[in-house]
Amino acid sequence: MEWLSAENLVAVGTAVLGIAASGLMVWYERRVPRRKRIGYRVQMDNPIGDDVRLGRANVRLGLFDEVPVMSDATLVLLRIENDGSQSIADNDYTGRELHGLTAVFTDRTVRGVSVTQPTETDHLREHFTPAAGFGYEGNTLRIPRVPLNRGDHFKLLVLLSGGDVGCPIRLRGGIRDGAVHPNRSATPDDKPPLFSRAARLITLMLTVSVVTLATIVVAQDEHRPPIGCASGTLTITGSTAFAPVLREVAKKYEQECADGGDGVTIEVDAHGSTAGLRELAAAGAQAERADKGSPPVVALSDGPKPSGLPQLRENRVAVSVFALVVNDDVRLTNLSTADVQRLYRGEIANWRRLGGPNLPVHLVSRDANSGTRQVFQRRVLGRGEIANSSVDCVHKDDVTAPVIRCELDSTDQVLATVADLPGAIGYSELNAATNAKGLHLLRLDDDTPSVDAIEQGESAYPYREIEYAYTYGQPPADSLASSFLTYLSRGNGQDVIRTHGHLPCWTPGGLRLCAAGAGNRRPLPGAGSASSSPSGV
Repeated sequence: MEWLSAENLVAVGTAVLGIAASGLMVWYERRVPRRKRIGYRVQMDNPIGDDVRLGRANVRLGLFDEVPVMSDATLVLLRIENDGSQSIADNDYTGRELHGLTAVFTDRTVRGVSVTQPTETDHLREHFTPAAGFGYEGNTLRIPRVPLNRGDHFKLLVLLSGGDVGCPIRLRGGIRDGAVHPNRSATPDDKPPLFSRAARLITLMLTVSVVTLATIVVAQDEHRPPIGCASGTLTITGSTAFAPVLREVAKKYEQECADGGDGVTIEVDAHGSTAGLRELAAAGAQAERADKGSPPVVALSDGPKPSGLPQLRENRVAVSVFALVVNDDVRLTNLSTADVQRLYRGEIANWRRLGGPNLPVHLVSRDANSGTRQVFQRRVLGRGEIANSSVDCVHKDDVTAPVIRCELDSTDQVLATVADLPGAIGYSELNAATNAKGLHLLRLDDDTPSVDAIEQGESAYPYREIEYAYTYGQPPADSLASSFLTYLSRGNGQDVIRTHGHLPCWTPGGLRLCAAGAGNRRPLPGAGSASSSPSGV
């Protein structure tokens, strides 16, 4: 992993900035606002005379025309407030004079003043008396030692003459353990800012960092090699039902790991679950004799391995759902498990017996190496199928056989034969059957074959099984077999498994089903038992 990559630097910078900003705000909240503070702001500074030195003429009536000094008069609204977190008492003012604060209007002369305050602070009025120091002289306005609770304020409407609008106005004085400071000037028509300048700056910096990080992530190569890529050659054998998943995952793994510069070759050679397990066992025994450790072979099996193969180590990969399919000429859509068992015992030779059309029953099955067949026998029939009686699935080679039954090598052959042969019934992996033409799925005991319903615990559909990946013993952690199995069961392979209609074991729903063994099983002689939870290489 490149720790100094651009996205890592931005991510770390964003995290540090967020922590620093949070710490700064905590410090600010705990330290700065605890001081006693008096803030002041000039909310209005307007001319009311006819002097046009500022480029603003006024229309005047009455007193403004009669008093000579009004020709250059101005009105100032000065707001004084306690914007700290503590109350201010009259003895908190530190000046030696009788009054507490002094307002200085540069280049102007105070002609009069009026005190205003909100109704809830009307008690402050009693402090504005000459005896308390309230008064003015020249350009100076003396303000008494007014006690202010947190958030209290009062306003002074001051009539001035001489000078220009906008001449500096300063409030002087001292507060014990505090300060007197100017605030942002806001006129009565202004809307106060929603956030302070510091808050806006921090928000802007964090936003820029996050957007930069997102841009890097989106723009970067989406086909980075997966963590733990390994080189070498790997053979995957076993289940033909799961083979489409394995081919796609193998291709993705080769492409992604090739980007990292490793030479990877994965061959998928599926001949059925039983044949795959035998091939793995033989390769393992040969490797043991040559003292080469675990061979680069992985076998996929629809269901657990048979007994007698203790060297094979299981890895639960997915829950596979299978389906019974019938030719479209057989218009039945639901069969009971008992009826299916009667069909496959050869007790029903014509679909009329089950309310269907007048067509002979053709049982299209898989060969003995098929995991799909073994799951069907284990979970639906509770026994093996009857003997094979036909080579071409059309004519009965054994005249003593109760029904026509044939065996084919792959899922694709079964689906093609059932679609072409009126009266045919077979079984297949669900996703392949769903996309086939000329046939339709059968419900069992009114339960629909549905991965979603099974995952959500809403269906007792029996024709399902865990897909196992077997290795001969424990392959090395840095081997291609180990890396590929991790990629398949817990990496990007999970998306492929889901796309092909299977439920990955390492999802929440899949984990529950895989740990429970995918449901109650009708055991057959020679079938091994599964452990209680998914295992991985």
